[in-house]
Amino acid sequence: MTIEVEEDVRIPMADGVTLSARIWRPTGTEHRPVPAVLEYIPYRKRDHTRARDETLHRELAERGYAGVRVDLRGSGESTGVLDDEYCQRELDDGYAVIEWLAAQPWCNGAVGMLGISWGGFNGLQIAAMQPPALKAVVTVCSSDDRYADDVHYMGGCLLGDNLSWASVMFAYNSLPPDPALRPDDWRALWHQRLEANQPWLIRWLRHQTRDAYWQHASVCEDYASIRCPVMAISGWADGYTDAVFRLLEHLDVPTQGLVGPWSHKYPHQGVPGPAIDFHAQMQTWWDRWLKDTADPAPASPALCAWVQEAAEPATRYHQRPGRWVAEAQWPSADIHPHWLYPQQGGHLHSTPAADSAPALSIQSPLSLGLFAGKWCSYAAGPDLPYDQREEDGGALFFESQPFDTELELLGAPELSLCFSVDQPTAQVAARLSDVAPDGKATRITYGVFNLNHHQGHDQPERLVPGQSYKVRFALNHLGHRLTPGHRLRLSLSTSYWPLAWPAPRPVTLSVWPADTALQLPVRQASEPAVPVAFGRPSHQEPSIVKEIQPGEQRWRVIRDLESSASTLEVIKNEGVYQLTDIDLEIADDTREYYHSVGEDFASIEGEVIAERRLRRGNWSVTTRTRTLLQADATAFYVTAELDAWEGEQRVFSRNWRERIERGFV
Repeated sequence: MTIEVEEDVRIPMADGVTLSARIWRPTGTEHRPVPAVLEYIPYRKRDHTRARDETLHRELAERGYAGVRVDLRGSGESTGVLDDEYCQRELDDGYAVIEWLAAQPWCNGAVGMLGISWGGFNGLQIAAMQPPALKAVVTVCSSDDRYADDVHYMGGCLLGDNLSWASVMFAYNSLPPDPALRPDDWRALWHQRLEANQPWLIRWLRHQTRDAYWQHASVCEDYASIRCPVMAISGWADGYTDAVFRLLEHLDVPTQGLVGPWSHKYPHQGVPGPAIDFHAQMQTWWDRWLKDTADPAPASPALCAWVQEAAEPATRYHQRPGRWVAEAQWPSADIHPHWLYPQQGGHLHSTPAADSAPALSIQSPLSLGLFAGKWCSYAAGPDLPYDQREEDGGALFFESQPFDTELELLGAPELSLCFSVDQPTAQVAARLSDVAPDGKATRITYGVFNLNHHQGHDQPERLVPGQSYKVRFALNHLGHRLTPGHRLRLSLSTSYWPLAWPAPRPVTLSVWPADTALQLPVRQASEPAVPVAFGRPSHQEPSIVKEIQPGEQRWRVIRDLESSASTLEVIKNEGVYQLTDIDLEIADDTREYYHSVGEDFASIEGEVIAERRLRRGNWSVTTRTRTLLQADATAFYVTAELDAWEGEQRVFSRNWRERIERGFV
């Protein structure tokens, strides 16, 4: 099929801003209109997502759709400024884009939304606004809950990725349009962006509980507002797995769920593998909901999930062993609760501990968590958790006997915890590990919980030292098969830095075994599983990328035994490469440092430095951002810097220093 590509289509907004779109569509659609599939994100279609877009949207066009990639206002070649994620103006713009697409002569009036991460979020959010032309959504690696299940907070705990992600957007928002497309006003638009650019970290730190700020655009506040079909996709190595299961449970529209072994990637790019032919899956979905001639009957099964099998702990995997299973509905009647109970001596039994069992206590070292990996793997390894034996030395852990038969888990484990602490602010991290006969421990799921939120994320309160409390919270969903001879380990710790920002002071946590229990989601299929099979990816990587200088991915744990200092160094250097079709050279280098000294909680800090460069011939721009987050017992301190150069001349510089009161984190 012959494809036409429009490089820079400008879609007008009511306030005079224009959003830049790149559109792939089959030749002749003026006479034979086709549905449009929209991806709406801020990551610069002209350069940073260009190669990926060529794979994704060209394939859509070859399958009979118009693939439409639009940059949010203030990003890429779109005018205006981008001042936060998922603001109402962004969603209103998206609604207007859908109306504009549906009215084009080459469109049959039906529009779908497709997106990963940010694009998956706003696909759900715009669906909740019910634009008439939006007929279906495919949301990948996203969430329905911006507070409880996003990059900012987890279980009421501040995530280290809150700093990392804010710094990524700080860097993205500093880049200009391409002068090749906007020769007359690129510089003016660039300086408008530089002047408007702010470290979003400051705003996010000012909202430490579930308030109206996070409730906005969290579709879990009103699932019924979504009236079009939704396909929800994620992977076990991703940070957004849980939302798939909640959407399946709560949406009252045709819904399909797919969870593979993947990290934060589209399934046809899935790492760890196996990757699948995602384009074929999408075509079936889009054909069903975007074409008048398609059979609108709902698809079955509701959920397809890759149940992983035992694998040695590693910080990266090429493939994860396992198999596909299917559930006709979710929640599934084939999932049954199985309870295990902690006991004295570090045991995990099927019978509860005696009422007289004494409390068990732990105060974890700050170094526990250095081998936790990233909250959300981006397949930029080594970013997965390491052998948990090194972490469990500072944890309170309980271990089952070796299993005689296999135990298949699918769903979210839940921990019921009876506890007391010796400080008014405290948190707990809970991990489940598959322990092999040789002792190697592979983390299969985890959760962190701010114990001050035991009454709810909108009702935090100071804890009374020595007073006993009860709380029940879910760990992340998992799909895992425990094999005979293996054991299950539950590990509890009072910190998990740098994945989560620690409490203000060292905490001793006491756990009462008699009132503490672990509930496992055990899958016991009443009949043989529905056969599930996916084809292999059919796409070919575009040949427009030429490497000039190789990149570097590195995670290093640095321990200074003289000073007791510990540093996690994360290097994500994309190297230097050229987009040959537009003669553009790109360089991206991001470096993260997470630091602490001994048990000095005031020494904790995170720092992210990001450099970006664009160059074509004699034209070049460079930006450098630096964000430093520190804290003491009462406040967070943000130090930020933004510098920009045109050629060799620095044309912009600004510094920030903010103090934000610390609430219950």
